[in-house]
Amino acid sequence: MIVVSDTTPLNYLVLIGQADLLWQLYQRVIIPPAVYAELQRANTPAPVKQWIVNHPPWLEVRSIAVTLDTGQSALDEGECEALALAEEVGADLLLIDDRQGRREAKRRNLRVIGTLGVLAEAAAEGLIDLPVVIARLQETSFYVSPDLLQSLLNRFKQ
Repeated sequence: MIVVSDTTPLNYLVLIGQADLLWQLYQRVIIPPAVYAELQRANTPAPVKQWIVNHPPWLEVRSIAVTLDTGQSALDEGECEALALAEEVGADLLLIDDRQGRREAKRRNLRVIGTLGVLAEAAAEGLIDLPVVIARLQETSFYVSPDLLQSLLNRFKQ
């Protein structure tokens, strides 16, 4: 399975100590250089910066072949590069949380999943205790509507 990721899912999975779920679920994840750079910005949490600099072998940074003009896009550079890379490598899945980015990915017929989708897949595989992991996610700046969160938790009630 070919999986490309944008910045946000990696950021939050690292913050809650669940980045290895990506390896457990997909074996390999590819990111473009802009995502790598975004994970090292000044405002990026220290654990995320440390993780990306010493990233695991299952995470591959791969340049895109096309030159992007992101000036006209409502998406940031990481999202634009992740979309382009997903198309270029024929990704089976694009990890992205941004609403506009997801909309653009669907317009391009790319299959998308976000941070919560990864956690739901992991819970379905018995890899995590979803309520515990969601509680950790809620301690970060991650935003999700309370109704969506409750719906997800209800699906996995014991």
